[in-house]
Amino acid sequence: MIEVQNVSKRFGSFTALHDVSFRVEAGEVYGLLGENGAGKTTLMRMMATILRPTQGEIEIEGFSVTKEPEVVRRRIGILFGGDVGLYSRLTARENIAYFGSLYGLQKAQIAARIEHLSRVFEMEPFLDRPVGPFSRGMRQKVAIARTLVHDPAVILLDEPTTGLDVTAANLFRRMIRMLQEEGKTILFSSHNMTEIDKLCKRIALVHRGRLHYAGSVDGLRERYGMHDLDELFMAVVEGSDR
Repeated sequence: MIEVQNVSKRFGSFTALHDVSFRVEAGEVYGLLGENGAGKTTLMRMMATILRPTQGEIEIEGFSVTKEPEVVRRRIGILFGGDVGLYSRLTARENIAYFGSLYGLQKAQIAARIEHLSRVFEMEPFLDRPVGPFSRGMRQKVAIARTLVHDPAVILLDEPTTGLDVTAANLFRRMIRMLQEEGKTILFSSHNMTEIDKLCKRIALVHRGRLHYAGSVDGLRERYGMHDLDELFMAVVEGSDR
């Protein structure tokens, strides 16, 4: 479960997020929707305890990100889009194992998790090769496996399919559904409306640092009398800019 309560974040005189509140239920895949620069990454960095809210509170599984950050970190897996942050000279296996050790896993636990994840993400052919020459899709698979090595209850995915081809993006969507079946709580941010529509029943829509909708996708469609999520997003944005 993720609880965001009246959260604001300011950087000097600039307000990146203003009074944002929503709740992600346990076992839910929840979409955080907004254009680039809307404040999605800032919000997820606060959830990950990388940034502190200027105002308000965020709780992960009942633990405060500001008062109990170490407890929160053990319960989350986080993947940011763009640079996946792998060590190029290490193999895929070594990259995943290194992060497993940072979470305090024993060698036997790490080995078992790597074998499981390598099967799930079809990484066996390149598991013991250095990641430097890997394609974008291969690197993203390793990064996702690294995110999941400690079997977190809550998973934060910020623009995770950036740069992926159709095959890799489809594999990612299958992975999300599999994790949901395992009872994981997943917050998935994107500006790709089609992807959000395929994965999420409920969303939070952020524009220019403000929350403009939090609820079901069907409820948003009913409110505006439209089905296409791209058109819905533009209707909300244009209405807020007037």
